[in-house]
Amino acid sequence: MAVNTTAILILLLGFLIMVILRFPIAYAVAISSILTIVYQAVSAGQPVNLNVLSQQMVKGIWSFSLMAVPFFITMGILMGSGGISEKLIDLADAFVGWMRGGMAMVNIVASYFFGGISGSASADTASLGTILIPMMTDQGYDTDFSTAVTITSSCEGLLVPPSHNMVIYATAAGGVSIGRLFMAGYIPGAILAIALMIGSYIIAVKRNYPKGRGFSLKHVGKSLLSSIWALLAILIVVVGVVAGVFTATESSAIAVIYSLIVSVYVYKGLTWKGVWKALDQCIDTLSIVLILISTSSLFGNCLTLLHVPDLCANAITGLTSNRIIIALILNVILLFLGMIMDMSPIILITTPILLPIATSIGIDPVQFGIMMVLNCGIGLLTPPVGAVLFIGSAIANKTDKNCRMENVVKATLPFYLCMIIALLLITFVPWFTMVLPNALMPA
Repeated sequence: MAVNTTAILILLLGFLIMVILRFPIAYAVAISSILTIVYQAVSAGQPVNLNVLSQQMVKGIWSFSLMAVPFFITMGILMGSGGISEKLIDLADAFVGWMRGGMAMVNIVASYFFGGISGSASADTASLGTILIPMMTDQGYDTDFSTAVTITSSCEGLLVPPSHNMVIYATAAGGVSIGRLFMAGYIPGAILAIALMIGSYIIAVKRNYPKGRGFSLKHVGKSLLSSIWALLAILIVVVGVVAGVFTATESSAIAVIYSLIVSVYVYKGLTWKGVWKALDQCIDTLSIVLILISTSSLFGNCLTLLHVPDLCANAITGLTSNRIIIALILNVILLFLGMIMDMSPIILITTPILLPIATSIGIDPVQFGIMMVLNCGIGLLTPPVGAVLFIGSAIANKTDKNCRMENVVKATLPFYLCMIIALLLITFVPWFTMVLPNALMPA
């Protein structure tokens, strides 16, 4: 067996076996990479240089643009803990609460607004779900339906800027503009929201779920006024980056200071003791992300040295030259990986492999980034490693002891279809993704 083939098997099979054995992803990535490097060195009769391993891991996180990740995470945690959820729910209610199944529509629209602040599906589900799932149940909605709406709509936050997963993708892809990725997420996020609203409306009519109070411009104005401070945080990041006033990293740092002031002094939902608790939570999250990035850098370096991206590209293009089928294959791969892995490692590990294949069939790196993030988002809702599914099910069980994860998964099936339709539109109609970045930030 050729040395490279054996090394590839050690790298990929070792990683897969450790994932199946439920090793932490960072450990699985690091150990499989180290075993591969040791094997190659021994086979070549060379000494193993552990200093090179450490340098490669440090190089993975030695990036100015990557500094935006801790700031965006901190911003989301501060705003999520500072009483912003209720303001955004009220704003969403003013816009869409009058419809049949109005609270489901409120849930979906509130996730779009909140996603622009937290950038995290888990944070969206934990923050809005604890409020909206019991509220919907009290108004006559089934608990499993309420939970299904909450967890699926939380994926909007992965697409709507500022999303730290977009920053991670930009780092893994190398040279992709974070500002263009931010702009590209708005319309796909809206498409996902509309698809979920249509699905919710059909179910609401079938089950005769209640309407909310009638539409009122006065209510809209009042809710918009009370939410303006939260929405301004999004403008600071997005407008600042698009206008070229500052970089994504600089804008994220400014947004953290702004979020701190708004949460403590304007909405007064956060005390200084709560700030320290939020920062502690941020450090926990960030430590996981940075360890993943550093170890994935080592893994990616092994993939490159072993020419795995080229082998994968040749294998897929050898099956077919049809652009549509190749795009579907890429989506299937990402959806499958999303069922067994968390989002960040998927982005970090597969981007160097799949992005060249995507660009070879004419998919722009920005568009592929949106496709990847949405695929990973759907994976967050699927067992056996669906983090958002577990969070939503835990909240549902507290609301209704008879509502188990199996009930939530069954109730989510129609929404999976809505999300797949949105994914296919984003995949095969590039205009939805590229119109805003091309108009506002031409390459």
